[in-house]
Amino acid sequence: MKFKQLCLFLATFIAINSIAQQKQFKLHTVAFYNFENLFDTIKDPVNYDEEYTPSRGWTSKNYNKKLDNLARVISELGTSDMQKNPPVVIGTCEIENRRVLEDLVNHPKLANLGYSIIHFDSPDKRGIDTGFLYQSKYFTPTSYTNIPLMISKDMLDNKKSKKEDDIDTDDKSIAEEGSNRVYTRDQLLVTGLLDGEEISFIVNHWPSRSGGEKRSSPYREAAGKLNRKIIDSLYKLNPNANIITMGDLNDDPVNKSVKKEVGTVSHKEDIEPFGMYNPMEKLYKNGEGTLGYRDAWNLFDQIILSEPLVRKEKYEKNDFSTWTYWKVGRFIKPYLIQNEGQWKGYPKRNSNGIPGYSDHFAVYVYLIKQAK
Repeated sequence: MKFKQLCLFLATFIAINSIAQQKQFKLHTVAFYNFENLFDTIKDPVNYDEEYTPSRGWTSKNYNKKLDNLARVISELGTSDMQKNPPVVIGTCEIENRRVLEDLVNHPKLANLGYSIIHFDSPDKRGIDTGFLYQSKYFTPTSYTNIPLMISKDMLDNKKSKKEDDIDTDDKSIAEEGSNRVYTRDQLLVTGLLDGEEISFIVNHWPSRSGGEKRSSPYREAAGKLNRKIIDSLYKLNPNANIITMGDLNDDPVNKSVKKEVGTVSHKEDIEPFGMYNPMEKLYKNGEGTLGYRDAWNLFDQIILSEPLVRKEKYEKNDFSTWTYWKVGRFIKPYLIQNEGQWKGYPKRNSNGIPGYSDHFAVYVYLIKQAK
């Protein structure tokens, strides 16, 4: 770390801890977690969900165990000595429908937190959607919508490179028979008031690397372009917009879909007005990831913030009168790590019909604000 960056970090850390000691602050956790195939046991008449039905071994017992596992993670996610409350906002993906989210937020570990739900059915042919959970005592939605990503088979290269391997995932892009359109997840946009201050969230689950990273990249580049279009529209409405875009992007922070199409920077001091800061890039360059495959780590799960949330003047003047980014983290506990078999050392995923937690680690950021 450069000396100037180190000094800025230390000054910020000291200032925030000084505020914390005086108890003149608000601290909230915002998180994203891929739930890895949170499916109920009921056969959907339209979507391809046969794998998660009793005839294939996905029983009510397994479903309830999966809910137990996810509820445990959420109840602990982003908590610390300074922050006792689980995330006020959670973006998620790989959920089958609204019903599974209702079952989750009503779980005994979570019911007292008062999570509410925003969800739309996506056109994804497996039936997996994005979702948004929020503690209604802290966050009040004012608008929300789902924005479709239009991609087609014509966007792909003609053939898969022999050098490329697919990331091992159940997330496969499915095209409609007789059509070029590839059906994938919408981007979920939610705007509301976090303790009275406006902030917008975009929840993403970009197209997979099925067929190979390079060959499928145009799909994710299109997702990045759509994401940037949404961000620009929010900035146009308010040049000081607080925006957090988050999700399983199926690309790393250095890939074109993120760096070029969303237009991210990896250092707060480099961000320009209307820019986007990606704290995950530093983690990735340090060798940290959220999912593993063949002895390599990827950091697909990302949380990216708009310039007003990381504005340099805030740190220089120790001015936390509005919501301000503090730090980023991955949620990793021993119970979340597979300790034997093919996936040893990786996130403890669903395996052979036995419910795990997820094949991804959750990520989170802390936002801080001086109390009035």
